[in-house]
Amino acid sequence: MKQKLLKYWKQSYEDWNVIFREELRNIFRDSGVLIFFILVPLAYPLLYSFIYTNEVVREVPVAVVDADRSATSRDYLRRTDATADIRIAAYCANMEEARELLKHREVYGIIYIPSDFTSRLSRGEQSYVSLFSDMSGMLYYKAVLTSNTNVSLDMNARIKVARAGNTTQEQDKVTEHPIAYEEVSLYNPQNGFAAFLIPAVLMLILQQTLLLGVGISAGTAREHNAFRNLLPVSRHYTGLLRIVLGKSWAYLLVYIPISVYVLGVVPRLFRLNQIGAPHDIALFALPYLLACIFFAMTVSVLVRHRETCIMLIVFSSIPLLFLSGVSWPGSALPAFWKGFSYFFPSTFGVNGFLKINNMGGELTSVRTEWTVLWAQAIVYFLTTCLVYRNSIIASRRRFIARYRELKARKKA
Repeated sequence: MKQKLLKYWKQSYEDWNVIFREELRNIFRDSGVLIFFILVPLAYPLLYSFIYTNEVVREVPVAVVDADRSATSRDYLRRTDATADIRIAAYCANMEEARELLKHREVYGIIYIPSDFTSRLSRGEQSYVSLFSDMSGMLYYKAVLTSNTNVSLDMNARIKVARAGNTTQEQDKVTEHPIAYEEVSLYNPQNGFAAFLIPAVLMLILQQTLLLGVGISAGTAREHNAFRNLLPVSRHYTGLLRIVLGKSWAYLLVYIPISVYVLGVVPRLFRLNQIGAPHDIALFALPYLLACIFFAMTVSVLVRHRETCIMLIVFSSIPLLFLSGVSWPGSALPAFWKGFSYFFPSTFGVNGFLKINNMGGELTSVRTEWTVLWAQAIVYFLTTCLVYRNSIIASRRRFIARYRELKARKKA
């Protein structure tokens, strides 16, 4: 009994080793798989980070229509032009001229000062400044609104002090700011776009490239195998666990260094927020990678040709980024789409990674996400075993049918 058991384990290990080595060989031989497993994870994080490396939009060009032409209006515009967010690129005689500049995208905003701007202030009445912004880019709107809001608040404070009749600097200070406040941007001190978006994109890149690489590998296997099945008819491809574990271990071995590069090296290269402990990030990334690998192996059953996975997977990247709750608040998602997002490892992977990497949390602070990722890894492991089992049965049936057909022809 002991001899049989040892022989079984030895044979299982040999088969697992053959499958593992064969899958690694297929990865590095297939240029398509190599692109999605190596080239895309190496290049895409750099591309996205280079695009958003400036973090914020500065010196947005705007046009000005000053109908008041007073010292106060010129002071307002001078202070606005001095801010870091916008610069006055053109002074227009009327709104029609300014709209033409906005239409041709020579400017991205318009500041309109009415003719009664100073006179209303002199009479002690409230005055207005109108802002118009190109809403095709939200960052343009943010720059125009922020700079004008800050200037108007500063001028409001100076006008109040001038009319208060105070006798001491302390009274002026209280008049300017009756309630003292300090603005602190948590976890994104520069209010940058890269620090907000890139960490989520990095986690999504790992999932999507795995889906594409495993899908292309599955499509290639179907094209090359005699019976167009996911698995070949071979002595080594008879044990279900050794097949699943052999293939998944090959993918994991390739993606461990890729994950170190994507989650560890890229943020340091571009000086993104990275205050989480490396060991916490590593422990969190492990179930995420396993969940993505088994999810990709499960989905690969739908891939019949190499090109099919590109049509199935590539279009889903942007929706998955929205469903993760980063670019659009998860609390504002409809219940159906929020529940639908739970099927994807990226939903919990992105949120957990942000809490550790950007907010300095420990593994205990992402216990929910970490537990769900392990649960997804187990569930998708079982679904992978199920689809691979069906493929093995289909391969055997087609092999037997083909064998009987050839035998019948030989007898005839």
